[in-house]
Amino acid sequence: MYEAFYGFREKPFSIIPDPDFLYFSPKHRMALDLLEYGLVNQAGFNVITGEIGAGKTTLIRHLLTQMGADVSVGLVSNTYQSFNELLQQILYAFSLEYRGKDKIEMFHTLVDFLVRQYGHGKHSVLIIDEAQNLPAATLEELRMLTNVNADKAELLQVILVGQPSLRATLRHPDLEQFTQRIAVDYHLEALDQAETQHYIQHRIGIAGVSNPALFDEAACAAVYQHSQGVPRLINLLCDTALVYGFAEQKMGIDAALVHAVAADKQKGGISPLRSGRATA
Repeated sequence: MYEAFYGFREKPFSIIPDPDFLYFSPKHRMALDLLEYGLVNQAGFNVITGEIGAGKTTLIRHLLTQMGADVSVGLVSNTYQSFNELLQQILYAFSLEYRGKDKIEMFHTLVDFLVRQYGHGKHSVLIIDEAQNLPAATLEELRMLTNVNADKAELLQVILVGQPSLRATLRHPDLEQFTQRIAVDYHLEALDQAETQHYIQHRIGIAGVSNPALFDEAACAAVYQHSQGVPRLINLLCDTALVYGFAEQKMGIDAALVHAVAADKQKGGISPLRSGRATA
């Protein structure tokens, strides 16, 4: 709708995770560096948490693009309460047959695969997104699943990605052995106000517009006020602001327009955006 008017090659603020648009704030850079460290050192468990919309999935998708041919990756995006259901998803993620198999058969299918991969000079990485949905009992069975080693090497590395409640689950007394095996543990915070402005300018530039003033400084401050630096909310607010700007044929987005967008979204009562203007 507004892309041609503003000169974009593509939408700069899509809420669909896109690693090409990943903005490396110091927080996101630290999270990525720690994950890469864990992979290089074949750490058993790695945990990345963050609020909804903090950019966890985008970060993981970027990590996937950096993995070489010597890594077999299984990605589980939907989590389940029972370990049997999770094990089915793990086999499916590694393109292994799971239908008609009981728990023991599925376990041996996975172990055989991991051993074959290791024999071919590959190591295997399992990424579980939305891991906050896994109960403590399922996490403990996952730990036991990874107790398969060869020549002092971990046959399976696990990256758990989830909301802050995952950290509360991991503090369960029954998971002490699990937490002792976590080598990488990082909580991804929201962006601050300066990072929010850089984030907006970064995405505008990636989408093909070299005009940092398209969202002026006051507009960026308003975006931060209503989004509190959560990337997904920044995208939602900026995308809608561009729609409003196009409708009004405005060549730049100012704070008044951002406030108007936020106010309109608040009228329905379901928007996570903060309402009201900042006071001096």
